Amino acid sequence: MRFAAIADIHGNHLALEAVLDDIRKQGVTEIVNLGDCFSGPLTAGKAADMLLELNALTVCGNHDRYLIEQAPEAMHVSDKAAYDELTERHLEWLRRLPFSTTYRNEAYLCHATPTDDNVYWLESVSPDGYVYLKPLEEIEALAVGVDFRLILCGHTHIPRAVRLSGGRLIVNPGSVGCPAYDDVLPYHHKVEAGHPFASYAILKKTGDNWLPVFRQVAYDHMAMAKLAAENDRTEWASGLATGWLR
Repeated sequence: MRFAAIADIHGNHLALEAVLDDIRKQGVTEIVNLGDCFSGPLTAGKAADMLLELNALTVCGNHDRYLIEQAPEAMHVSDKAAYDELTERHLEWLRRLPFSTTYRNEAYLCHATPTDDNVYWLESVSPDGYVYLKPLEEIEALAVGVDFRLILCGHTHIPRAVRLSGGRLIVNPGSVGCPAYDDVLPYHHKVEAGHPFASYAILKKTGDNWLPVFRQVAYDHMAMAKLAAENDRTEWASGLATGWLR
C-alpha cells in the first residue's frame, strides 16, 4: 500500500505542479493534503483550480481557516493576497474541509495537532528563537487517543518522522511551496529548509509498519521568487530563491 502526502502549498502552483508530476512518475495514484493550501503572495487562484480538480482528501490548515473566518480587512498580508485571488467556489471548498480525518482507516490526518491547528506537534521554539525537536514525552502527550499506526501532520514545513514508544509513526512531509518563513509565536523564530525545492512524502506500508520516503522536487522556484519580489514580499522572495530568510 502506497500513497503520497503533501502539505503547506501556500499558493505556489508551480511547486504543486512539479510535485504532482513527480508523484505520477513514482507510480503513486492516491494523495492526501494536510492543509495551508493558498496563503501567500503567489498564485493562489491557480493553485486552487489545481486542487479542486485533484479532489484529494484534504484537511483544513490554520491559514485555510483564516481565509474563511476573518474579514478581508483584518487578514494578514499573506492571507489577504490569497483571498483576493480566490473565487467563491474556492472559498466554499475551504468551508467544507474537515479539521481532521482518516485515510482508508489506516492513517490519521490533521494540519498541526489533533486539538489545535496552530501548535507545532513535533517541534518546540526556545525563547531565543531556536527551533528544535520536541521531547518524545511531549509529542506522545499530544497523540493520546489517536489510535492509528500512521499519523500525518504539517504546519512547520519541516520534513520529519518520529516513532512513538508504542510503534506509532508521526510524519510531516514538509512544505510543497514555502521552504522558509518566520513567525512571532510562541517567540519570534525562523524555519528554513536551506534549499528551494518542493517537499513531500510517499508512505509505504509493509506488514503492519509504515515507511516514509521524503522527496524534494526541483521546479522554477526563481519565477516564484521574482513574483514575490514584485509583490513587495522580500522575505518570501528570499525563502523561495534559496530556502533561507535574508
